[in-house]
Amino acid sequence: QVQLVESGGGLVQPGGSLRLTCTFSGGNFMNYAIGWFRQAPGKERVFVGAVARRADTSLLEDSVKERFTISRDNDKNTVYLQLNSLKPEDTALYHCGADRTGPWNIPRVGYEYDYWGQGTQVTVSS
Repeated sequence: QVQLVESGGGLVQPGGSLRLTCTFSGGNFMNYAIGWFRQAPGKERVFVGAVARRADTSLLEDSVKERFTISRDNDKNTVYLQLNSLKPEDTALYHCGADRTGPWNIPRVGYEYDYWGQGTQVTVSS
């Protein structure tokens, strides 16, 4: 059974940085695109970014693309989301998901994903 575990969240000041890690197990990592979503209190879950099965194909949502980066390490079965220049509005529970799909596909909506982690909390506050 595929399992995803997120780590790296925490409490940071505005302008600070965090690196989130999504660790995959229980299947062939190379068969899955990996996405990041976030959900703030009282809000619906929204897309942040994703990396395809091919590590050189990725996408970030427009509101974060100047500040965040996403990368995939197929040797470690992990995906990283680097969060820079954090703002209070970035506060949310960040989830990673896995989607068994084509090698170049970038799933952008939650219903396309087959598996989810439990999330890691990011809080940005002064």
